[in-house]
Amino acid sequence: MSVVIRSPLVADVVALTDIYNHYICNTTITFDLEPYSIEQRRALWFDHYASQGRYRLWVAEAAGQVVGYATSSPFHRKAAYDTSVETSIYLAPEFVGQGIGRSLYQKLFESLQGEDIHRAYALITQPNPASEQFHQAFGFEQVGHCREVGRKFGQYWDVKWYEKSLTA
Repeated sequence: MSVVIRSPLVADVVALTDIYNHYICNTTITFDLEPYSIEQRRALWFDHYASQGRYRLWVAEAAGQVVGYATSSPFHRKAAYDTSVETSIYLAPEFVGQGIGRSLYQKLFESLQGEDIHRAYALITQPNPASEQFHQAFGFEQVGHCREVGRKFGQYWDVKWYEKSLTA
């Protein structure tokens, strides 16, 4: 299967929203509780990404279909955190385990080279050994463990914090 990693198009918002809403409704990977409308997802999320700078969005496309994405987003809104980003990656469920995530993260980190970013963070709901191994393969190290920090589907979930240096 040929996969293209490319910049996002406004037309992608529908597929990107569908992918993310799947994880909201069916997993604890995200702590969002309610699915987004396409309009909400565009205004609250999509529109803050750019083709340069700290906050990037890359889309994976296979056979003309959007099958996943990777992002770097603000870590926290306070100005002193500006040189830190939170990274995320989501794939359509039927495309997990095919190397697409690896290609997306490679493109994301290549695009962030030379930007004024000191650290990248990934927050991983537990248990999720596949995501932990994936992030470790990209040089992330566990730096924290918050116990029962989020409640979803009627129970509390732990989150491990992973960190990666982005300075040379």
